[in-house]
Amino acid sequence: MLDYRLQTFLTLCETMNYTRAAEKLCVTQPAVTQHIRFLERYYGCRLFSYQGKALELTAKGKQLREGARSLSYNSERIRLLMLEQEPLTLRIGATKTIGEYLMAPVVENLLKEAENGNLSLLVDNTDELLQALDQGKLDFVLLEGFFDKQKYGYRPYRKEAFVGVCAAGHPLAQRTVSLKELFSQRLLIREPGSGTRAIFERYLQGENESLQSFATVTQISDFSVMKRLLERGMGIGFLYRLVVEKELKAGKLQLLKLEGPEMSGEFNFVYLKENMFMKDWEALIFRCFPGIDDI
Repeated sequence: MLDYRLQTFLTLCETMNYTRAAEKLCVTQPAVTQHIRFLERYYGCRLFSYQGKALELTAKGKQLREGARSLSYNSERIRLLMLEQEPLTLRIGATKTIGEYLMAPVVENLLKEAENGNLSLLVDNTDELLQALDQGKLDFVLLEGFFDKQKYGYRPYRKEAFVGVCAAGHPLAQRTVSLKELFSQRLLIREPGSGTRAIFERYLQGENESLQSFATVTQISDFSVMKRLLERGMGIGFLYRLVVEKELKAGKLQLLKLEGPEMSGEFNFVYLKENMFMKDWEALIFRCFPGIDDI
């Protein structure tokens, strides 16, 4: 069972406001302050500090946050085991590219392998999934693109080509072009927090450019809507190749290649460090995720 003062600490880390933390925990604000002061005395260091009016974690506070998150997660899973709710439901999160284009056969394999089919899958963008993982609502997530590898445990799954696409017959189709040639085009791109967007933004940063370099940027969170607009010549886009593979084969979309090295992104299993249940699921994961042994 997680110490209630650590739970207070984690809630304050989430809200970064003593009043909101007290409301969420249904306790008084002085109680929250007392719990934090106890932890600071116990660990012999400051956990929070103020920068102006903004509450911030100290370096030691950040260390405690990561350890406390793992403790909270493991504590809750052990509680469920003690209630004889076994086997535990495996709670997986996946970013939209992975969820929509890779997970259907994987979930089928998992359901066949699991003793009673206890499985849940959440498909969302990277930021939302990591928040759910931090809160102990997911056991692990499959992420495309970037995350803090110092903060989380992870295991590589696969690499995937990241390509530029446009409508068949578009002036840039099947051409190798410079980045500057694209800036007059309308760019269709995913919402902030998505791994797909982060890959392209990171590429632009490496070229000392940004999304503001494009004449028009249109944000679309749904892949099917984005691909339909691309097919109709409403702009250009950059996506993982597996997202547009069918459209490329059908000739509805065509590649446009940027000068320089080809882009690619990593797909990774990501989980809280010190996740004591991960080893129990590894054998199942290796049987159900095709291609994992290739990395």
